[in-house]
Amino acid sequence: MKTQIVVVGGGAGGLELVRRLGAKLGRDAYDVILIERNQTHIWKPLLHEVAAGSLDANLDEVGYRSHGHRWRYRFFLGSLETIDREARQVVVAPILDEDGSEIIGRHRIRYDYLILCLGAVSNDFGTPGVREHCLFLEDREQADRFRQKLLNHCLRVSRTMSLDPSANAYVNVTIVGGGATGVELAAELFNAASALKHYGLEVFDESRLRVTLVEAGPRILPALPVDLAEAAHKELEGLGVRVLVNTAITEVTSTGMGTRTGEVIGADLKVWAAGVRAPDVLKDIAGLETIRSNQLVVRTTLQTTRDDRIFAIGDCCYFKPEGADRPVPPRAQAAHQMARTAYRNVLSLIAEKPLRAFVYRDHGSLVSLSRYTTVGSLMGNLVGGRMAVEGRIARMVYLSLYRMHLIGVHGWLKGLALILVGHVNRVVRPKLKFH
Repeated sequence: MKTQIVVVGGGAGGLELVRRLGAKLGRDAYDVILIERNQTHIWKPLLHEVAAGSLDANLDEVGYRSHGHRWRYRFFLGSLETIDREARQVVVAPILDEDGSEIIGRHRIRYDYLILCLGAVSNDFGTPGVREHCLFLEDREQADRFRQKLLNHCLRVSRTMSLDPSANAYVNVTIVGGGATGVELAAELFNAASALKHYGLEVFDESRLRVTLVEAGPRILPALPVDLAEAAHKELEGLGVRVLVNTAITEVTSTGMGTRTGEVIGADLKVWAAGVRAPDVLKDIAGLETIRSNQLVVRTTLQTTRDDRIFAIGDCCYFKPEGADRPVPPRAQAAHQMARTAYRNVLSLIAEKPLRAFVYRDHGSLVSLSRYTTVGSLMGNLVGGRMAVEGRIARMVYLSLYRMHLIGVHGWLKGLALILVGHVNRVVRPKLKFH
């Protein structure tokens, strides 16, 4: 029987991992398998652009089947249900059609080595009404849903203004969470709104958009130095965003959000981006050690604490380096670094060689406020400190992160070709996606 390596989750870390494993091991003596619930992959930091219509995901997504054929791994569509550690099998949940009929029944896939890369989902902290009334930006489907709802509201306001120019009509959007996702989405919405008048909504512009950004902490962008976070705060307010800090949401209804101070923030669209946790399926799964946020606790080798054959990387794992005050943060750069370490350690296990310890290198944080500006800090602990950047330099570095992701997923040849195609598409394709 072939040595079977199963990777669950095709996000940034998982997709890079199966590409490396498939390219290295081939299919003669090894079977590299990717299990993922979506048909295609899109880099998660781009979802706010998909949601605002600034990015056409059809041009930037990666199809797992064609990618697997190129890099010699197999793709299985499905969601993890549980793990049978004794039999060394993962149980894949049934796949259902839109009408609820079963396409593929529950089944099992054998593994010799298992790497869990399930990413994270939004954490509503038990706030009443969030799941029922809020939109999320966890995957392509949710981003598409937000874009369609946004366009529908813009069309409604545009029609109202056409019939009565004096009408007091607005699209009200409230975003909860002052991290990178919330801040970037708020800025991108104004970029999209300013372009709508060129695409058939002649009487609609950014003045018809009202965006409120709500943060429970004392400031937005807590991962950035204070001066950069304040610069981003001022930039958002300059665009027209109402930024509320030290404001906790206690309830969400169909018409708005209630705060701890008693204020009700009315909203047509409500987005929750206040925090993340690992998926519920990982809670105490197969007796593996987890924490309250459902993350799997791993050792320095990224192996789970109770099973040497099971690894966890990315947002779904909890790893606190020795001597550190905090665990490795849930960022794309951490997932990429963990994928490389997991790749080397799986090969070392197969060859019965010593495993390497994972060392997280913080390259800093960058936040893009659409075409308006980019702020961030670079290098992190690589130079023993941080270097603040903003403006054009920061924007160039921000764009380079996605280019590095393309090369990591596709290899140098195709990655560079896609970068070139991306430059061409910026010229030839529409600036907004409506369909």
